[in-house]
Amino acid sequence: MKKRITILIRIWSLSIGMFFVVSLGAQDLHFSQFYETPLLRNPSLAGLFDGDIRVQGVYRDQWNSVTTGYRTASLNGEYKMPVGRGDDFVTLGMQLFYDRAGTVSFTQTKILPALNYHKSLSNEKNRYLSLGFMGGWVQHSIDLSKVTTNSQYEGMGIGEDLADPTYSYLDGSVGLSFNSYINDNPNSNYYIGAAYHHFNRPTNSFYKNKNIELNPRWVFSGGLKLGVNDYSYVTVQADHSRQGSFKETVLGAMYGFKFGPYPDEPDYAVHLGTFIRWNDALIPVVKLDYHPYSVSFSYDANISKLKPSSHGRGGFEIAVNWVKKLGNRSNPYLNPRF
Repeated sequence: MKKRITILIRIWSLSIGMFFVVSLGAQDLHFSQFYETPLLRNPSLAGLFDGDIRVQGVYRDQWNSVTTGYRTASLNGEYKMPVGRGDDFVTLGMQLFYDRAGTVSFTQTKILPALNYHKSLSNEKNRYLSLGFMGGWVQHSIDLSKVTTNSQYEGMGIGEDLADPTYSYLDGSVGLSFNSYINDNPNSNYYIGAAYHHFNRPTNSFYKNKNIELNPRWVFSGGLKLGVNDYSYVTVQADHSRQGSFKETVLGAMYGFKFGPYPDEPDYAVHLGTFIRWNDALIPVVKLDYHPYSVSFSYDANISKLKPSSHGRGGFEIAVNWVKKLGNRSNPYLNPRF
């Protein structure tokens, strides 16, 4: 009886591990603080910030209440600079990504440089159309020493023809976005954008099966920032993604409070808000800005069909943001930003 229970536990562990391999390999991973990972959303969102240099890092820990959870980390950097004689800009970016999930340690690593061109559509107003590209190297791997199959219970080997537990490919994305002021108010602005990821349809198989491709993914994004008064404002963010038969919608808002004698240069700011991943999770968020840094925390409260198994527990995220202004422009407000 004890041996049978042990076998059932191992089969359960393998099933969970292979769930991560199959399901996460079929669709891209997400962050609840998606607005802190602009290049993963849309390469044309690179450079849409109030500054010249930005570095962002996000760490996510999820599903530990169900099985060996997955830990995901993103690090991106952007450098925005004016080009030509007009008000056009170019943003150079780099996206680094790492994820490890499940019993078999399914691991993804991505190194993706990005380039975004911002075309000014007005000589007087902050109005930009941006076209961005991102592409680079991706590697997937699993730990075969942690894989247990039925053949092993019968005294044989792993029983799988998988000599190399890693594979890699080149990946590419393209995106388009538009951002502008609202009613000529530099403290109120918006952006909309669309991106097409994996346009080269890379092979996505440990068995080197060329017929198994990574499905392209569409991402439609939008953001709105509205000044309520000199010391407070509301920020709304939303994403809708489609990849194969999978789709995901996440949206929400944060209310920001400025503290200090000068609202244009506050000592610090506090943001409180809530987001929702449709049919999946409710996500409270708190964020602190202390120039040039900001740090934010979020937690996924599971509301999906897995709620009984996870006891409502989901994922924890922390994001850190650093922004630098170089002060080399005559008009600091005339540049792509949000």
